[in-house]
Amino acid sequence: MRILHLSDTHIGPAGASAGRGVDATASLRLVLAELRHQRDVDAVVVTGDLADDGSAEAYTTVRELIGGFARSLGAPVFYTTGNHDERGAFTEVLGSGHPEASRELPGAERAAVSTVAGWRFVTLDSLVPGEVYGRLGAGRLDWLREVLGTPSGHGTVLALHHPPISHPVSATRQVFGLRDAGGLAEAIRGSDVRVVLAGHFHLQLCGFLASVPVWVTPGVVNRVDLTAAPGTERAVRGASASLVELGGEGGPLFHTVHARDPRAHETVYELDEERTRELIELRG
Repeated sequence: MRILHLSDTHIGPAGASAGRGVDATASLRLVLAELRHQRDVDAVVVTGDLADDGSAEAYTTVRELIGGFARSLGAPVFYTTGNHDERGAFTEVLGSGHPEASRELPGAERAAVSTVAGWRFVTLDSLVPGEVYGRLGAGRLDWLREVLGTPSGHGTVLALHHPPISHPVSATRQVFGLRDAGGLAEAIRGSDVRVVLAGHFHLQLCGFLASVPVWVTPGVVNRVDLTAAPGTERAVRGASASLVELGGEGGPLFHTVHARDPRAHETVYELDEERTRELIELRG
């Protein structure tokens, strides 16, 4: 199973940037152009913050660009919601986030199940409206446990926006992740989940949750640079995506793809220590 994993496209209204000093649509086009030579991709997973403004127009742009690219590969696309997304507009354009879900979570939250070549893909909705951090809640965790109660052919790929792991170097990432990671760990412990895919942090990160590998892919719109001074945060230009390979002897394997950009590594925004502390207190 070979998965192309993208996240955090942050598409705004037509012709607008993502409010981060970057033209988000141009960044998405750039990374897709760099990925055009990829072959044998079985699925595309996009883990949230598709839209920066939550507009139907933005989701339509995402669907046209990523959907068109995936069709050229003959691969289905699975989308999750992120903290910048709006469930109503997401549903209007992308439905459950799956092209043909075999199962969906009842209600407004976007969670669904599909199967590709014997692998089960489960997307979860970790969005808490108005907040940067994520939470699944008892209802979605109960639904996940029920889904995982029946093993799939080769295993399950679980995708959500907010990572259930964090990096101690980043002050903000420890606050902005998944608040009920312990509940998710209990839900997947001993199940056939082979990997958890997430985004949100705009940086690449690998760890484990209940002995299951967790992969956080860097953002398409920009990347967070952890070489900034302690207590500060810097985002730099550089559209990125990941290739994830499952099922082989050495798997899972994770490879980050950085699109070639002559302005890569230029700072697009910086948060000083005071502003970082304010954000943590505001969102904590």
